[in-house]
Amino acid sequence: LDWWHADRYCEHHFAQLLFEPQDSEQASFSKLLQSHHIRGSVWLNERDGVLHKLKWRRDHIVPVLVFGDKTDTKYVKVLSDFPALPAVTACAHLQWDTRTQEIATIFSYAVPAFINEFQLRGFVDEEGFVRFALIVHGHHSPYLPMFRADGQWHHFCVTWQQENGTWAIYADGKRRASASGLCAVGPSAPQAIYGQGTFIIGQDQDSLGGTFREKESFSGNITDLHIWQRVLSAEQIEKIRSCWVVEQDLVFGWSSNALEVESTVQEVTAQFLCPGPVEECRVFEVGSSGFSYASCLQSLPFICRYRKDAYWQLKKAQLESSHSLTSRVNTLAERTVIPENVFTSDVQDMNLSVALGALDVLATVLREGETPVLESSDLLTVLQLLKQVSDVEVQEGEELEMLEQLGQYYVEVTELILEEQNVETWSSVSQVIGGPMTVVELCDRMVSHLAPLLTAGRTKITVQHKSVGLRRVTMKNMWFGYGSLQRCLSSAGSSAVFQDTTASDGGQKYLSTTVGTAVISSALLSDYQEISTSVHYRLQHRVQWMVFSVCFLCFLLHVSSDAGGMWSTAGCSVVTSLLDSTACFCNHTTNFAVLLQVYEMQQRTTKEELTLQTLTFIGCGVSFCALIVTFILFLAVGVPKSERTTVHKNLIFALAAAEALLMFSELAKTNQVVCFMVTACLHLFFMAAFSWMLVEGLLLWSKVVAVNMSEDRRMKFYYVTGWGLPVVIVGVTLATSFNKYVADNHCWLNVQTNVIWAFVGPVLFILAVNTFVLCRVVMVTVSSARRRSKMLTPNSSLENQIGIQIWATAKPILVLLPVLGLTWVCGVLVHLSIIWAYVFIVLNSLQ
Repeated sequence: LDWWHADRYCEHHFAQLLFEPQDSEQASFSKLLQSHHIRGSVWLNERDGVLHKLKWRRDHIVPVLVFGDKTDTKYVKVLSDFPALPAVTACAHLQWDTRTQEIATIFSYAVPAFINEFQLRGFVDEEGFVRFALIVHGHHSPYLPMFRADGQWHHFCVTWQQENGTWAIYADGKRRASASGLCAVGPSAPQAIYGQGTFIIGQDQDSLGGTFREKESFSGNITDLHIWQRVLSAEQIEKIRSCWVVEQDLVFGWSSNALEVESTVQEVTAQFLCPGPVEECRVFEVGSSGFSYASCLQSLPFICRYRKDAYWQLKKAQLESSHSLTSRVNTLAERTVIPENVFTSDVQDMNLSVALGALDVLATVLREGETPVLESSDLLTVLQLLKQVSDVEVQEGEELEMLEQLGQYYVEVTELILEEQNVETWSSVSQVIGGPMTVVELCDRMVSHLAPLLTAGRTKITVQHKSVGLRRVTMKNMWFGYGSLQRCLSSAGSSAVFQDTTASDGGQKYLSTTVGTAVISSALLSDYQEISTSVHYRLQHRVQWMVFSVCFLCFLLHVSSDAGGMWSTAGCSVVTSLLDSTACFCNHTTNFAVLLQVYEMQQRTTKEELTLQTLTFIGCGVSFCALIVTFILFLAVGVPKSERTTVHKNLIFALAAAEALLMFSELAKTNQVVCFMVTACLHLFFMAAFSWMLVEGLLLWSKVVAVNMSEDRRMKFYYVTGWGLPVVIVGVTLATSFNKYVADNHCWLNVQTNVIWAFVGPVLFILAVNTFVLCRVVMVTVSSARRRSKMLTPNSSLENQIGIQIWATAKPILVLLPVLGLTWVCGVLVHLSIIWAYVFIVLNSLQ
């Protein structure tokens, strides 16, 4: 099978796709496979779980433009008003006509000042590759190979930005070419692409909107053209390639209504299979015992891996089965709905109709069953079917009534297998399925299929059967009645969050801990994909506890196919706990590393976030104590007043205030107004800390280079720089970006709306100035040390002289790096690796 179906097959059979064998096992493993006549490549699972995501390959029904032959008449005009574009990204899917090797114009954008203002051209070379060239302001990039001329659909994106004339061309998700300096106009910097022009698909404009030539026209098919007024990241381009639209800064989105199509150009509606987000998967080479990558869409052998205890429990259930449920379901359906052997059921891709029929029959048999208690094998086969249904790929245009009915049957089957009489059965297969939380995960996967049911007139869906149900809005919620899930959780031994222990003060111990709410699973989705943001929940109590002392805690459920599910308080906290309700707040943790983070980060693991947060708290705690002690010493010991001590005191105060706020900003997340105020104060005090670091640099400069300014005037200038500049920056930012100021996930500046540059921009300027000051100070210090060593020890050895020079260089650098804030430079590298986040936090929380 291909990788996706192989991975799904193993998961449906309560196993996992084989992981990479250890180095010591590779040779023996290879021999074992060869003894079973398996040769070539075998699919492997990535240990870091990179490919453990939904297979976002879906049929996408879109209008396709068919340019049958090269002519001077066929064109399509984009009916959109284009603004001036200091940066641009244009992406589309196309099929290249391989019958000609002449140059073809995919699109051309013309304005009165420049006919060849923005254009993409290509041709097929002698080796069978399609080569692209980008034209901006009439300036031409070289023709470079992008993809093979194989007649298949390919995806491309071109990007350009005014700054340095930087450009790039992506093909099939990979950057194939990039450089800078495209379209520098004379000695001046590159100009933005002019607005209010004419955008033509399929022809080169030799006059504004016309004068086409046959030999330069495009021949082939094109669809899904989108244009943005900014440069998209590689991750965003990968998403667009998979048919997800990035809405922000979109200038033109693909739509038949926004196109003027010349009569001889065919416009057809086609079912287009979008490429997957990951195209290369890990394989084990059986003959050579090595590893490599292959296209995920190839059909290769694969091996499912079982944990030993799960395998024997599955085997036992299979041997003891009477197959009564299986035979009744298959007889009623008059076909094989569920197989008798849970190990070796056939691979079948279910469509919506087959899935609906299977669940209908299964629900009927379970509802009217003669034997109320399910056998272990029955429960496993039902779960196997639920897994297959949850992976059904719902196509656009499916009948919505069928989709809603599917949800109803799914919930009903879920309710029926969670009946009280099946408690022991769940316990008997706990090693195989990881407990009843598997049902929660399966419902969570299935509920995303209901998105097409939502319309402008129908903004909410509720599907329920007795005590199990689900709701899908912008947020999807799942609830399970207390009794239905609690019984099976208790039998699986996974309900106890705390073990029964005696309190250290001799007080009460926890006798039992139960799931206290019906809401089990909740997620926010946008355009079918989960989004990351903080959420407030208020959970109403059914019973008013008046006598007993009850501890309400908020937990997150982490579900995995291996462990089934576990509860964790990480990222969730109780806001208020009243007699009638408990309010929870759940979100991501905040750490020191987000301060100079200018990009949206990929979600880190809980362990990484906890480590970052712990390092931040320890580092800031130590720093805060040291700063307070130093400040007290300045006041108490009677250090003589001078420019230097005054500047130090102001820097200490600003840095201490900022770090104290950062340590306790976690508590502010639960209140939107408080979080806003904390963000503004953090912005002010960190900006002030950097401004006083700039003053430290200016003070050093005044000692190194003669400055014709009195000390009194200098101190006024220093105060205006140290406190006045931060107040102005924060004030202007709040005035211009009040509604976009705070990030969704933490109490700090918003990365998505670029408000973060109101902090990062001034910081980078200050660091640049202080770097120059440091270099100048080091040069003077080294020069002074050299003269002093020659005067005091003229006859010393060369090694001794070198040692003195090295120390004279190292000492000011070591002392001045933290004082001038230059350790913060590594903050802009945080997005590259988690290692840089650790380095950044250690260096700067201990500054």
